[in-house]
Amino acid sequence: MALDVAAIRAQVPSLKSGTARFDAPGGTQTPQPVIDAIVDALSRPLANRGHVTEGERNAEAIVAASRAALADLLGAQPNGIVFGRSSTQLAYDVSRTLAKDWGPGDEVVVTRLDHDSNIRPWVHAASAVGATVRWADFDPATGELHPEHIETVLSPRTRLVAVTAASNLIGTRPDVPTLAALAHDVGALLHVDAVHYAAHAPVDLTALGADTLVCSPYKFLGPHLGVLAARPELLETLRPDKLLPSSDAVPERFELGTLPYELLAGTRAAVDFLADLAPQPSGTRRERLLAAFAELEAHEDALRERIVRGLRDLPGVTVYSRAARRTPTLLFSLDGHDSAQVAAHLAAQGVDAPAGSFYALEASRRLGLGDTGAVRVGLAPYTNEEDVDRLLAALASLVA
Repeated sequence: MALDVAAIRAQVPSLKSGTARFDAPGGTQTPQPVIDAIVDALSRPLANRGHVTEGERNAEAIVAASRAALADLLGAQPNGIVFGRSSTQLAYDVSRTLAKDWGPGDEVVVTRLDHDSNIRPWVHAASAVGATVRWADFDPATGELHPEHIETVLSPRTRLVAVTAASNLIGTRPDVPTLAALAHDVGALLHVDAVHYAAHAPVDLTALGADTLVCSPYKFLGPHLGVLAARPELLETLRPDKLLPSSDAVPERFELGTLPYELLAGTRAAVDFLADLAPQPSGTRRERLLAAFAELEAHEDALRERIVRGLRDLPGVTVYSRAARRTPTLLFSLDGHDSAQVAAHLAAQGVDAPAGSFYALEASRRLGLGDTGAVRVGLAPYTNEEDVDRLLAALASLVA
């Protein structure tokens, strides 16, 4: 059974505006069940977590349900799920905590393919303790990050390797399990940025070989929030800076201040919404998520190929998304046209496809696009063929 895109679209109120949206890599639109879950949480009694009052119990239940949902989504354990303001904030928190055990002579590996949120936190943490940063390149001609790109910068002094599971700029999906094995062979930890990846493919913390992993629910139909997944036994060994009276239990010791309960409720609803996309919604939530993502990948890949074929028919188009394995994300430019002006033209035609480097500054520079980048088209579960045809028609009207 194919994904019922019409049914999905009917549950996303913002799509009533009529805009064809290709800006999902920057954040998806919100389904009504997610909105309802947020409103419901705020409509009931809420208080700081506890077990005495109704408000305390409601807060406790929301947190537990949200941890369970994210554990199912990420192939992790509920007590290995940490909530934060954003994946960037969580990366900074983890990097500062890990760096307490680093010093001169230690090394950290980052890649030029990554979003800056998986580069700068590690660069800053290494600099603060006198550790060395080693840079792994990628092939700009193919967009591929090969294992040898990582292997050549590893050493017995490597303490951590930070890598993306999917490039938010060009969609490249590196072979993360192989990279994890390389990192672990030299005794290093592997931190994975799954922010872009988790919106398009099933995540399994153990199968990926990740020691720590971050994602952002607002990239997969949820609210603005950050999530860290890790093995609970690893979290037990880490001592983040925290307030003296706050809990020292895992994962609470990493969560600073009161959690945004309404956003956690919305995140749980987003995971359930994804699970309900399964063609035959039965089995555990994890099983339904795996089935749903299989349908979602098939749907998005078909639309991506439709866009690629359309772009090939247009003169002067350069597509930078070329990796063999990639998400439904395409970065392209038009000869003789400023990318920002292309995006403005599309917006005037009711098509949202923004231009920029999208915080993947190192990747944009390596591709020869400088800091301004190019036009990015990204797909979501609610994208349909009509959206794609409107995109291609708007581009054709620009180059005609």
